[in-house]
Amino acid sequence: MNLSISFLLLLLVLHNGFFWASASSSQGYSAIFNFGDSLADAGNLCADGIPPFLATARLPYGMTFFGFPTGRCSDGRLLVDFLAQEFGLPLPPPSKAHNASFVRGANFAITGATALNTSFFEARGLGKTVWNSGSLHTQIQWFQDIKPSLCASPEDCKIFLSKSLFVVGEFGGNDYNAPLFAGKDVKEAHTIIPHVIESISTGIEKLIAEGAVDLVVPGVLPMGCFPVYLTITKNPKGGYGSRSGCIRKFNTLSWIHNAMLRRAVEKLRIKYPAVKIVYADYYAPVIQFVLHPEKFGESFFLSLRTPNHHSVSMIRHENLDSGPFRFL
Repeated sequence: MNLSISFLLLLLVLHNGFFWASASSSQGYSAIFNFGDSLADAGNLCADGIPPFLATARLPYGMTFFGFPTGRCSDGRLLVDFLAQEFGLPLPPPSKAHNASFVRGANFAITGATALNTSFFEARGLGKTVWNSGSLHTQIQWFQDIKPSLCASPEDCKIFLSKSLFVVGEFGGNDYNAPLFAGKDVKEAHTIIPHVIESISTGIEKLIAEGAVDLVVPGVLPMGCFPVYLTITKNPKGGYGSRSGCIRKFNTLSWIHNAMLRRAVEKLRIKYPAVKIVYADYYAPVIQFVLHPEKFGESFFLSLRTPNHHSVSMIRHENLDSGPFRFL
């Protein structure tokens, strides 16, 4: 099975039956508006020039589909790209793209984005370890800036946005990276979870106020399976999953974030009964990729070793060359 297609099906269609109705309806979606971080950045970080340090602006990024780097943190397409294609829409252009049309959607995601604004981290002495080039609320402001070009009147906007899909996230990973990359204990990362969830909830309500009626809110991936943490973190032997080899305490952090986000989404559904808000599970499918790579095609995975010598299979975006702890 093609990894990218299975990724789409597992994360969205199979876990959220609402998509079946939307995709098969005669109306469908007119546009997709996406918000997020490096998992969804389609080139916003590069729109005004390529930073010299940016690896994603060089091959092998972009090699398997576009044939050249696009600013995506992938050698091919992103999940939102497959989602757009599944609904018969063009790939959403980065919102900072020059001379682009956004009437069929826009991608506001940018590498380094957080749910919380930079001031939150600066107040806690973490300003140097957060790379916030456009928080969720900054991205919503970008959406508000282009909204007048999408529809001519409040009634036009209401109709247009009622036929649009909003993908909000994932957000949170970079928020938790801030204390962890600063060498803080994981307990400090746990203390900001409520703030992250509140910020995401507020962002969703802002989009609803703008006219969004169909929203997908993804959770975070299992951070304990990330090569960067497996590389820089020293843990006792019992600190790794016996089957996955992933770092338990970081996966617990991700799991708690997702549990709280689910509850927040449920509260918003009650508050806005006319709005469809769907939680998308990124955590469980990735754990399945790690535990059972053979089910998805071994050519899309590479075998890694954790510091305690457990074997871990990590996701390959498409055809990157193999090697220990390939950073994407």
